[in-house]
Amino acid sequence: METSKTFSIRFWLKKTAKRKNGLVPIYARIKVDGIPSDLSIKRTTLEDHWCPKSNRLNPRVKGANGINKYLDDVYAKLLDCHRQLYSEGMVITSNAIKLRYLGEDRTLRTLEDIIKYHRDKEMPKLEPGTSKNYGATETYLKRFVKKKFNSQDIRLSFIDYTFVVEFENFLRNCTPINKAQPLTNNGIMKHMERFKKLVGIAFKFRCIPQNPFNQYNMKFEDYDSDFLEEAEIQRLASVGIRDSGKGIVKDIFLFACYTGLSYIEVKLLKRGDIVTGIDGEEWINVKRKKTKTPVRVPLLSQAKGILDKYSDFPDVKNGHTLLPVYSNQKVNKYLKIIASNAGIKKHLTFHVARHTFATTITLMNNVPLETVSKLLGHTKLSTTQKYARVVEKKISKDMAQLKSVLETNEKKEVVNGGQPLANLRIVR
Repeated sequence: METSKTFSIRFWLKKTAKRKNGLVPIYARIKVDGIPSDLSIKRTTLEDHWCPKSNRLNPRVKGANGINKYLDDVYAKLLDCHRQLYSEGMVITSNAIKLRYLGEDRTLRTLEDIIKYHRDKEMPKLEPGTSKNYGATETYLKRFVKKKFNSQDIRLSFIDYTFVVEFENFLRNCTPINKAQPLTNNGIMKHMERFKKLVGIAFKFRCIPQNPFNQYNMKFEDYDSDFLEEAEIQRLASVGIRDSGKGIVKDIFLFACYTGLSYIEVKLLKRGDIVTGIDGEEWINVKRKKTKTPVRVPLLSQAKGILDKYSDFPDVKNGHTLLPVYSNQKVNKYLKIIASNAGIKKHLTFHVARHTFATTITLMNNVPLETVSKLLGHTKLSTTQKYARVVEKKISKDMAQLKSVLETNEKKEVVNGGQPLANLRIVR
């Protein structure tokens, strides 16, 4: 049964392990370059039922056809294991083929293995704000596995396209971990993105033959995030707050409104990040925490005033950061109270400040979209367009300007005796 000069498979009886009832275990012997590795195939037979020439049971023996068919299947699988190792460029040995057949050459065999691998190897590379979200995704996956398979874990071979689709449906109908925060479509898609990364690891390690997410499409819904208008910014700035902690949160929120920095960028801002710009004025010079893109933002007077207010804050104890920034959770909690006190009915989170900078502070004041994109540290203009929307007030302002220009041109025509202006032409 040789398949090449260096690779052969044959079945044999291990007579030294003969049982009291006379049954003898059947083994497969894999041999590569003359080095053997024996594999128990979990079948037995009587010695006189075995045919040494064919390495199979005598077909005349009752039940022989079933065992012989099983031996043919084992043989085919061992050949396939050899083919897999060859196509993967792996070193082919008899033991390597045996381990591949048993599924023991891969340390990642189950969903829990992948989760643990990601937690140990990949999550340390992520920012804390990103890595913390995987905990919820893992919890939902384990709940789904428990419901579908009545098990704590499953082998990776169970994860196919059907599994992916059924997990999405589970998320759409299950009780959320936090009952106060129901799962939205985009929240579900974020869980699917994180699950896709886990499955991608399994595919890269060849623990699954194909990636089921190749046929799956993410369906995010576009939405407009809240931002503050000029009057709301002034109302927030002027609202009286007795509690010092909430006063600090109000200040750092306003600082972000006038700089466009994200929560973590404000939190990590240090004295060395304030530099002299090309105009001789103070600029903020940092790298976006998310994309490592350099960001240079002129320091507006409103933002500078807040830094001056906390000029005594930087200290070795706080890493010489410029502003006293609480945890993101605490900041967002306080912002809701501050918004209520200021009579602002919008859902205020720290990220609203970034939208406010993009829309109200810059775009509404005729800063070009390309410049806004640079100030925000975006690598694509399309990303900025989602932040800096052309709102009704901007349209009204632009149309008022156009109206003024047209009225001025009409007056000039009257002065010229009703003749069209020489510099005006019809564009088709």
